[in-house]
Amino acid sequence: MKNVLFVCSQNRLRSPTAEQVFSRRPDIEVASAGTNHDADTPLTAELVEWADIIFVMEKTHRNKLQQRFRASLKKARVICLDIPDEFEFMDPMLVRLLETRVSRYLP
Repeated sequence: MKNVLFVCSQNRLRSPTAEQVFSRRPDIEVASAGTNHDADTPLTAELVEWADIIFVMEKTHRNKLQQRFRASLKKARVICLDIPDEFEFMDPMLVRLLETRVSRYLP
């Protein structure tokens, strides 16, 4: 079983949507977090170490992840989905984008 972490800025819209969409899959464990200190679930070293794959929504998230958690990023593959912060929680367009972009990496 793979551990999959979804990361955005606030952990309020994009990454919680991704967590909900992919939580139905029996072959992966999912979690989500935000890079900002005031995120609903702030990103921690423990979450980074737990993850086998980390999907970030934007390049800025990847940069923050690599700067702050370099020591914890030993095994995780980091993939940028290039999904801008312009969607509401569970927006049908966001769900389609996530399904399309993530499915390349999770057969």
